[in-house]
Amino acid sequence: MVRLILTDIDETIMPKGDTQVPAHVIEAFHAAQDAGIVVATATGRGLDWVPGFFGGDERCCSTALATNGSQVLLNGELIYEAHLDPASLAQVRGIMREVPTGGMLCFEGGTPLLVEGERDDLAQVFPAYAPVCVPVDDIPTFPVVKANVFVVRDEAGTRELVARLNAEVEAFDFDFPRPGFSNVMPHGWNKGEGVRTLARALGIGMDEVVVFGDSGNDLAMFDVVENSVCVSNGTDEAKAAARWHIGSCADGAVSQAMLALARGEWPFTE
Repeated sequence: MVRLILTDIDETIMPKGDTQVPAHVIEAFHAAQDAGIVVATATGRGLDWVPGFFGGDERCCSTALATNGSQVLLNGELIYEAHLDPASLAQVRGIMREVPTGGMLCFEGGTPLLVEGERDDLAQVFPAYAPVCVPVDDIPTFPVVKANVFVVRDEAGTRELVARLNAEVEAFDFDFPRPGFSNVMPHGWNKGEGVRTLARALGIGMDEVVVFGDSGNDLAMFDVVENSVCVSNGTDEAKAAARWHIGSCADGAVSQAMLALARGEWPFTE
């Protein structure tokens, strides 16, 4: 029996370049919820960004894993939130200052603060953040939940930077979602731990969970959930890590799978 479905957003249920999920995604969320399944996002985006992707639909946003599991929301209640150590953020900023075309973001709610680097470089890596980012002079004094580093490099260059950051900054883990970008996470915390936290709060086993994803920051989730599913447009690394494989984000494959699960059918064969 499936009791919890978690899905990444970007390029898993929301096609690249879009700012809202298609209507069929919301319909699939509702159908699964009506069948008694808890459905939620598991995203690297901050919690404040999630409602906008669903046009403010409350049923799609009241339970969520956000910021790669550093924020866990259950029925509108924040049951877990991890903060990033300020001294270690300053260490990361110092490293990124030495990296050509590199930079760093910290977030104040849904607003990206550009604490290091240039807007033009950020635009090449993450176009959605560049127009709305606010340059600042230092690491924020408020508790920071979400931070990212960016660099205009290919996959090999990005992986090299990620390896350096993981080696030098003990307090944090850095992942590889895609070339040019990395999430900054508290050491030992990720989407996988977020899934465990939500499952414990719901009183369900990991064998009752299905997760959908497409890229590097979903790997930790795939590691802890047996029924892990990758869309066909996912990275080779994500495809290799997932147990099951479906069609593409653009074709609404996750929505189709959710609707089948809502009907009590098992839609995965490979």
